[in-house]
Amino acid sequence: MTLPAAPDATPAIRAAADLWKPVLVRAAVALVFGAVTVFWAAPSEAGMGWAGGLYLLATGVVLIWTVTKSGYRPRERAGRILSAGGAVLAGAGAAVAMIPSSLVFGTIAAIGLGVAGIAELLAGILGRGRSVLARDWIASGVIGLGTAIALPFFIGLGAHALLGVAGGGAIISGVLWMLSGLTLRHDARGDSAEAVN
Repeated sequence: MTLPAAPDATPAIRAAADLWKPVLVRAAVALVFGAVTVFWAAPSEAGMGWAGGLYLLATGVVLIWTVTKSGYRPRERAGRILSAGGAVLAGAGAAVAMIPSSLVFGTIAAIGLGVAGIAELLAGILGRGRSVLARDWIASGVIGLGTAIALPFFIGLGAHALLGVAGGGAIISGVLWMLSGLTLRHDARGDSAEAVN
């Protein structure tokens, strides 16, 4: 992705050259979790708690890492919103892992994904035209909110259904972040080659 032109007087946000690293790590976390949910035929509630909890925790931590690489200053509103969303998601992951039950997973994971989804949606809107990840955050926010809204409806169906819903959202967002990370990596290579010439 190339640095967007600012449509108004607001300056574009200059991201770190290695922004692709946390983006690809996030994609890998989501795709691995998604694959686990697809191939795990009969997960227990404890297994659901640990798998889902680790996914949420890792995604929250990587979201915070992405904020530091995205070019947002520590006191900038969008950076604070994303960091808070990542912290809530990581906390939800820890809670889901420590208290494995369908009810906890369906409610706490939904809250974590919903808060993170809203944070990404807001950051994408605030960064539109300024940040290379603005469109990706908007799309990821919508996916997170959709997953959060769907999860509570599957609480009564047990661990396999809950993991299936969360895993479906993870696969979709994993593909999105994989494409974004590979594009950022390609653009970083092109920028470094231009700098050498």
